[in-house]
Amino acid sequence: MDRNGAETMVVRVQAGQIAGDVTIIPSKSHLHRLLIAAALADGETLLRSGKTEAEDVEATIACLQALGAEVDRVADGFQVKPIDRTKLPKSAILPVRESGSTLRFMLPIVCALGVQGEFHMAGRLPERPMEPLDRELTQKGIRLWKKSPNILCTEGQLESGAFELPGDISSQYITGLLLALPLLAGDSHLTVHEPIESEDYIEMTLEVLETFGGLPEKRGNRYQIKGGETFRSPGAALVEGDWSNAAFWLVAGVMPGGNIRLGGLNPESKQGDKEACAILRRMGANVTWEDGIITVTEGVRRSTEIDAAGVPDLIPVLSAIAAICEGTTIVRNAARLRIKESDRLTATAQTLNALGAKVKELPDGLEITGVPRLVGGTVDSWGDHRIAMTAAIASAACDNPVTITGAEAVRKSYPQFWRELERLGKHLTIEE
Repeated sequence: MDRNGAETMVVRVQAGQIAGDVTIIPSKSHLHRLLIAAALADGETLLRSGKTEAEDVEATIACLQALGAEVDRVADGFQVKPIDRTKLPKSAILPVRESGSTLRFMLPIVCALGVQGEFHMAGRLPERPMEPLDRELTQKGIRLWKKSPNILCTEGQLESGAFELPGDISSQYITGLLLALPLLAGDSHLTVHEPIESEDYIEMTLEVLETFGGLPEKRGNRYQIKGGETFRSPGAALVEGDWSNAAFWLVAGVMPGGNIRLGGLNPESKQGDKEACAILRRMGANVTWEDGIITVTEGVRRSTEIDAAGVPDLIPVLSAIAAICEGTTIVRNAARLRIKESDRLTATAQTLNALGAKVKELPDGLEITGVPRLVGGTVDSWGDHRIAMTAAIASAACDNPVTITGAEAVRKSYPQFWRELERLGKHLTIEE
């Protein structure tokens, strides 16, 4: 049973090394943005990607379909027939599920289209903050209210004008407005106040907007956005490989006996989590690029200091390798991890400590004192895909198996994770 009493998947992972070749899945972050831009374009778009069944991506597709878009899976990705804005529904139910990205991107878009929206949320998503995005929307003609704890309702037509957001919040708020404001009749500008965190993900949004001919003019920290725009379909666009999920395999390569060859990634990507390679090199890993393949093997494994501001999603799995590095690793500027699918600072500390690590939780980070080996044991996923995968990768440094309850959490971003781990030589026992 999980924390809510529901039936769960239990996976028992043998101890020992992880080695082999991996082709990484499509980037969830990139695909969200491309799907939305394609659904708002002037013609059909083929999004070329590898196979993905991530629940967060399914949530975005379901929301776009609720607004009238047609999204079909084809052999090499997704074929998107855009929303007909002359035939918009008066109201729509938008099943965002547990996807924070989907909610934060789709909320301002639904408001810009003037559709009365009913956003159905699950998991911890209703507890995660929407301020100051909701303030900006309500100041520009939108009424927001909770129909129930898990249902957020919107009504009204978003008005163009001046918008402001702090930069030290989730970049997803900024992306949502950058995607939505071109749909309004009048011109707008969006000011983002410094300091700016996760700036790479804003750059990814701008790159997608440029692909669809809707790039705003940037002057300092202000974006000038023309209204009355329809994105122009490029005909086809390529979805990048996912650096966030690649980080689990990169860390697997640094674990004792590890040797991972990873393909399908763009070294010039705007994804902030490509920083995983640089951080692992600081921690002593052997990381090389050749002919589009990253090879990662264990090195001396030394401690470091990690600034989580731009790479919060990397912290759980980087903590797993820090747990066996010589010395003490400090993770700073990670307070935002407390409002993810779990409180990831607490979940990471308690999960690794249950496996024999020495992790101290700080108000905005972690203090990780390395030990030679981990012991193994039983842990819970906390309903969080990144905690479940972190525990599985940590098994490579354990003397005994690792049993993970709530292992179905990986479906949120990486449904094929357990199959891939087994293919890389791990013996798994799965109970559902």
